[in-house]
Amino acid sequence: MTTAPAPRPSTTRRLTDAVSTSRAFAILLTLTGAIALAASAVLTLDKFKVLENPAYVPDCNINPVIACGSVMRSTQAAAFGFPNPLIGLGAFAVVVTVGVTVLTGARLPRWFWLGLQAGTLFGVGFITWLMDQTLYHIGAVCPYCIVVWICTIALFWYTTLHNLRRQVIPLPAGWRPGVDQVTRYHWVVPVAWYFVIALLILNRFWYYWRTLL
Repeated sequence: MTTAPAPRPSTTRRLTDAVSTSRAFAILLTLTGAIALAASAVLTLDKFKVLENPAYVPDCNINPVIACGSVMRSTQAAAFGFPNPLIGLGAFAVVVTVGVTVLTGARLPRWFWLGLQAGTLFGVGFITWLMDQTLYHIGAVCPYCIVVWICTIALFWYTTLHNLRRQVIPLPAGWRPGVDQVTRYHWVVPVAWYFVIALLILNRFWYYWRTLL
């Protein structure tokens, strides 16, 4: 006598299961991806100009602190042996494509959202390292880089919320109310994150900012 296999729990998702996406999240993917893509394009063009002419001064060289040129000429600006903005060109082009795709009503599989989660996690880890290098080793900030930081943080946070709410990332049933509560006040984490970055920049370069008062 054989025993029939136990039915799969309703909360279990296969990697190929299609996942619905809210229109608000789709718009966020499209907009943040497009903004970060534009910033990456500007950085890429300026980086190549600096490589062609070491004396070239980017338009975003505003003062001793806000100086893209100092950042572009650093070794950290090519962390993997090629200009960092090239990573942004590829990554954010994918994000825009995903946003536009889900805006049309397409439902992408769970494995895709897990891949996007991994990508945004790498992205937020990479920009955190770049923040440290920019503030405490290079000693200058690039406004276009800050735009990329802002967009990457938003992408990571809202991708995580999306994946938790849609059960792409499985959680115990008892955690559901907590996710709902975090979703209700979804803006708190990114706002606090941006506030901390602003404080770090203010504190690191206070010797300069106070001369402007």
